Amino acid sequence: MSDAFSKTENCDSKITFMRVVIQRVSRASVAVNGEEVSSIPAGLLVLAGFEPADTGGDLDWMSTKISNLRIFEDESGVMNLSVKEIGGDVLLVSQFTLQAATKKGNRPSYIRAASPEMAIPLYESFIEKMSDQLGKKVRTGIFGAMMKIDLVNEGPVTIIMDSKNKEF
Repeated sequence: MSDAFSKTENCDSKITFMRVVIQRVSRASVAVNGEEVSSIPAGLLVLAGFEPADTGGDLDWMSTKISNLRIFEDESGVMNLSVKEIGGDVLLVSQFTLQAATKKGNRPSYIRAASPEMAIPLYESFIEKMSDQLGKKVRTGIFGAMMKIDLVNEGPVTIIMDSKNKEF
């Protein structure tokens, strides 16, 4: 067991990490105030939560991992292809609630989430790195907006990853 993982198991730990939820979708869209602001056909919906200690290295690792993650079926029906290989799209949405601490009480605490001043540059850099990895524009939500996300999870396939526990 890695040192970072064992520390996160400690009740008093303040260690957090960039977290993503990746969903393989046949379509996904984001609406703000009842108006669609972004959509994709087949590809990945990526929800990303940032914390203050995230670095460019975390963003590099995560963008490379996501774009090469083999979770799309090949001609034999085996999950053996990446979003890059199928020419799929990515819809990337910032979601601070992924950093929720739920140990005490019933109201989640978001103290571990990066402040907007820290999270916006991380989000923008992550968008750029994902676009570079895919060789095309990544679609996005609107940072800080109340969004409604509509998706069809294909499979369903949902993967959760974090940047500090790479072997998890």
